[in-house]
Amino acid sequence: MRYLGIDFGLKRVGLAVTDPSGKLAFPLKTIYRTTRERFFEELLRIIETEGIQAIVLGMPLGLEGGATLTARQVENFRQSLLRSTGLPVHLVNEALTSFEGKKILRQHKVLVQKQRQALDQLAAVLILETFLAQKDAEQAEKK
Repeated sequence: MRYLGIDFGLKRVGLAVTDPSGKLAFPLKTIYRTTRERFFEELLRIIETEGIQAIVLGMPLGLEGGATLTARQVENFRQSLLRSTGLPVHLVNEALTSFEGKKILRQHKVLVQKQRQALDQLAAVLILETFLAQKDAEQAEKK
């Protein structure tokens, strides 16, 4: 199954995809949001051209697990995705993905000017990896 990972933001949206087997996650693109219509047109085009079968969306929960201000916007976005794609949309707690992403970028000495775009995509990769690890753990428990 091919998954699309989304790190939702009001200005930028980071995207990552899995390989066709759904085991490995790779950065794909950062979409800069101008209008809602253009954003959704580009996102739906990517879903179609990449052969996406399910979406994994980062939900910004606080460190205590509670909803953040952005969580309501993400839930609205999720509902729009469900209506416009008909695909399953899985939610993953994205707490600390940006922090972890910044740490990784610093370790790899990515130029500060390129970090913003790379960070959104890397956060989407981390969201996907979290989902895949949870899915693998659930399958292992069933055995």
